[in-house]
Amino acid sequence: MRSHANESFVLGRNAPAVMVPSGDAIELKAGLSGFITQALGGSFTLYIEGNLYRLSGEHADAIGKQALVPPELPPDATLDDVRDLAWKQMRRCYDPEIPIDIVELGLVYECTVQPAADGSRELAVKMTLTAPGCGMGEVLVQDVKEKLEVIPTVTKADVELVFDPPWNQSMMSEAARLQTGML
Repeated sequence: MRSHANESFVLGRNAPAVMVPSGDAIELKAGLSGFITQALGGSFTLYIEGNLYRLSGEHADAIGKQALVPPELPPDATLDDVRDLAWKQMRRCYDPEIPIDIVELGLVYECTVQPAADGSRELAVKMTLTAPGCGMGEVLVQDVKEKLEVIPTVTKADVELVFDPPWNQSMMSEAARLQTGML
């Protein structure tokens, strides 16, 4: 998705959103205007009347944008294909304040795929946050879950928030450290 940074918008309809960084749910009312400060991974960070809000990609039409097309798997997909697509999907989950995906930030510790007898798969992910008290934690967990559960054949994604080992800057990829000036 191309960046829409600082593009203005007027909300075309009421839309649920999440306040950043508190994580509180709110309904944005039609007619509000503001700016898109970040448009990555299918969700949008909006600046409205001095506050930041995260708008899920499923409500992109409210700001005049198109929702993302769901991912695809070949009919004969292996467990490795599903795992690879899961990692690709998690690279579409961004911290709403930092334009870096959660994989590059080093927040995802593990992703496993379990096959079921009916050909479906379940995913189990262990991830953390940059700070344990982050108000956006449950929002990020839900974002990961939603992006994983749209993968064909995946019937459930269990996303567990863990704090052991505690996250630190050395867990970031070199590219992420360079982008944030921490290299």
